[in-house]
Amino acid sequence: MEEAPRLVSPEVQETDAGFDVSLRPKSLGEFIGQAKVKENLSIFLEAARGRGESCEHVLLYGPPGLGKTTLANVIANEMGAHIRITSGPALERVGDLAAILTNLEDGDVLFIDEIHRMNRTIEEVLYPAMEDFALDIIIGKGPTARTLRLDLKRFTLIGATTKMSLLSAPFRDRFGSVFHLDFYDVGEMSAIVRRSAALLGIAVTDDAGHVIASRSRRTPRIANRLLRRVRDYAQVRGDGTLAPEIVDAALLGLEIDPRGLDESDRRTLHAIITKFSGGPVGLTTLAASTAEDVSTLEEVIEPFLLREGLIDRTPRGRVATDEAYLHLGLEPPTKRLL
Repeated sequence: MEEAPRLVSPEVQETDAGFDVSLRPKSLGEFIGQAKVKENLSIFLEAARGRGESCEHVLLYGPPGLGKTTLANVIANEMGAHIRITSGPALERVGDLAAILTNLEDGDVLFIDEIHRMNRTIEEVLYPAMEDFALDIIIGKGPTARTLRLDLKRFTLIGATTKMSLLSAPFRDRFGSVFHLDFYDVGEMSAIVRRSAALLGIAVTDDAGHVIASRSRRTPRIANRLLRRVRDYAQVRGDGTLAPEIVDAALLGLEIDPRGLDESDRRTLHAIITKFSGGPVGLTTLAASTAEDVSTLEEVIEPFLLREGLIDRTPRGRVATDEAYLHLGLEPPTKRLL
């Protein structure tokens, strides 16, 4: 039986699709947060517009849910260009990529999400397309095979990845600009919640917006998802206005605590503390004791707990910090063996 998606997962879910699109900013001025990225983007986009050229190829990397797809659309809007969107896994054959590239017009933007999952053969076809705006196609097989070069219109490739290390060095070097998106602070998250609420016509107080922001794991996609759930609760149990007490009650019902931890996060901490005396404990053993997949623990649960300072990773395994004990209302040990 397939496990239901976690409400605090930063990965895109089916219910997010139309909702996220309606809330996306259209320009750099509307985009909240990522100040350094926006500053550098505004300079090189303005320079490209001043020269009447397409902007350089752009690579965006960082954890999921921080706005890579949104920024790609913003870049296209700022350049007054059409955007064609695809993903690495969707490009299965060279012909798939060739069909897209040959239909691009001057200045168009091609956005490839999860670009690290693209086939290496297709990646190599992109090299001349990015550098020389040409597509090399092999016609025929064996001794009679010949190469046909097709000229392409000047386009901008924007790639997005959560795993920068999986991109080959030659591929990374062909991007003129590389930007890293980092997690947002609570002030930026509060502003995002207020903006989304205004677009949805939801009345939300500043304090209520702050409560949602503080439990959103510093990720806009999660904040918008929680806002939608809290809106439903306020509509049924209140007058539709998002006040702090309504937000608290809604998030309590969703089992999301003041630090943004859900039931899976707390179960993991409880297991380390109660079953393994605070650790250290190996990942495989921890997965067996919590009935979670090893990959889920390592790629989804653990990174957030590490970032929040609730666990440490040691050579012998995972260890719960004193802050984890306090968060669960327990007394930290006076001495521990690492």
